[in-house]
Amino acid sequence: MHVAGVEADARTFEHLDPAGSATSGDPAVGALRQGDDPRPGACRRESRFDDEGASRAIEMLKEREHRGYHYEAAPASFELLLRNEAGVYKPLFELESYRVVTQRRAGGEVETEATVKVQVDGERYVEIARHGPVSALDKALRQAITSSHPQMAAIELTNYKVRILDQDRGTDAVTRCCSDSTDGEREWGTTGCPGT
Repeated sequence: MHVAGVEADARTFEHLDPAGSATSGDPAVGALRQGDDPRPGACRRESRFDDEGASRAIEMLKEREHRGYHYEAAPASFELLLRNEAGVYKPLFELESYRVVTQRRAGGEVETEATVKVQVDGERYVEIARHGPVSALDKALRQAITSSHPQMAAIELTNYKVRILDQDRGTDAVTRCCSDSTDGEREWGTTGCPGT
């Protein structure tokens, strides 16, 4: 009802103009689970979503949230899901593999190394970076794709959170990762559930 009301006349549900705040004015992703139109943002404005695509997006959203994804905190991931369902998503790279190795040396120092192998515009890149596990992966991936996509050099990972979703399964538990990034002007969130 809230989403439908905002779509009809946003003033009926918004006590402030979203343009004057940090919010986008798009409905929360969670509100779309009940079958409403999942067309906020660019996909709706560009009219690239038909009714069948909207239905597929709702089903994909439900299925992914059942597996552990959390799109309320990750509008950028939701936007990518919508673009994929609308048939307009073009990935910047294709992942071949990645590996993270953490080792403790005899002297007690701990070293982490990440190796990322990707295809960018038909060319294979292998990059290695060192630091903490998340930082090393982030750095290696950006090194691999920056030559073809120089705008990636300005992007910085600002925060990430990891949550175990089903603690009773021990090491087989589903893990949800949420990260925040910025390009110095905008900030956005993404989500992932490795292994699901």
